[in-house]
Amino acid sequence: MPFTSLNPATGELIQSFPDWDTQHLRASLEMAGAAQAQWRLTSFEQRAAALRQTAAELRRGLAEYAALITLEMGKPIREARAEVEKCALACEYYALNGAHFLQDEPVESDAGKSYVSYAPLGVVLAVMPWNFPFWQVFRAAAPALIAGNGVALKHASNVPQCALAIERIFRAGGLPEHLFTTLMITSAQVAEVIAAAPVQAVTLTGSESAGRAVAALAGQHLKKCVLELGGSDAFIVLHDADLELAAANAVASRFLNGGQSCIAAKRFILVPEIADEFVKLLIPRIRGLSVGDPLQENTQIGPLARRDLRTELHRQVTDTLARGAQPVLGCQPLEGAGAYYQPSLIDHTPPATPAWREELFGPVAAVIRARNEEDALRITNDTRFGLGSSLWSRDAARAERLSQDIQAGSCFINGMVKSDPRLPFGGIKASGFGRELSYHGIREFTNAKTVWVR
Repeated sequence: MPFTSLNPATGELIQSFPDWDTQHLRASLEMAGAAQAQWRLTSFEQRAAALRQTAAELRRGLAEYAALITLEMGKPIREARAEVEKCALACEYYALNGAHFLQDEPVESDAGKSYVSYAPLGVVLAVMPWNFPFWQVFRAAAPALIAGNGVALKHASNVPQCALAIERIFRAGGLPEHLFTTLMITSAQVAEVIAAAPVQAVTLTGSESAGRAVAALAGQHLKKCVLELGGSDAFIVLHDADLELAAANAVASRFLNGGQSCIAAKRFILVPEIADEFVKLLIPRIRGLSVGDPLQENTQIGPLARRDLRTELHRQVTDTLARGAQPVLGCQPLEGAGAYYQPSLIDHTPPATPAWREELFGPVAAVIRARNEEDALRITNDTRFGLGSSLWSRDAARAERLSQDIQAGSCFINGMVKSDPRLPFGGIKASGFGRELSYHGIREFTNAKTVWVR
């Protein structure tokens, strides 16, 4: 039984689920394709009504769904409630804007009339991770569904209850049966899903290795693909930054969700003029983070989602320290039940270490000291990743100009990197390609068809 729901705060087994055989999978995909063939004929008004009802169901069951997220992957309960609410907002956003984003687009040409129309592709396979087990799914599914597509979800194996709950939520919202379907399959079965005729596109949020594998399969079958992969986001603090503001946001960005976020700040790149003072501001803020039972309201740091993830994080930390970085806080697993890791701070991080080169997926902040501003920008781009970035300076106009030299899918100036339904979200380089959210995201899984009329 590959789908095992464990409580990461205690290590206790909650429930296990069997995986589907090939016959069950094929039948489910056929039904999804049939449901989508009817759904594409519905009006935007009908689709929007279903998304609004889905948002209402999310809010009706907010306490239940938030507790499920916390129980299955360890997110502090306050953050889990915020995640469910964000899913409701995304549904409402696309219910309000979907028809506008996909209306025919007139184009002047040599025709008497010419325009671009946007039609659904079919069923979209969504391969989703465990760290935001509701949000990652809804931010992909809401635009796909309003566009007239169906969605087949292959969720992470350690959040099966969240995966099944999301299917029930969409049904409670009034979506036709099988239009959104949760596939209880292993990673090895993803290849069969991508090859299936009803599936015409794939969206994946996950690791770089998973992205490469899925992109290869999508390419083999000529299916559209969007990838949002890992990140090692730079948090650049310049000499004229508001250090109190930057330090508060640094800790919030790094330690949200226990540091298990692709767009968390991970490399804190400091110019010499403010480096010592900024580190001094970080220390009490990190030391003061409350670690404990994620179901308690005052908990700020829960467990990592799995013990093997904690083991890998600690390997990266010890390797970084062995190569010359200086431990300031933490840098050790916490004893006892659960996959807890101390909120940690590393300073003077040298190149060619995991904290510089890899993604640290946990509550560990790594400080890199640049020689000057130019060197800070060089270090920012000295990574194979390119998801988010943030730049801190009181001269916002100048920071905006500097942001043009940062190789990332987004740059937030004097603000924490976040996803927002109104703004496109995605990365470059090894952080993936394509965009989610905004009108960019909804058009990813449509056929931009040219219509030319004499």
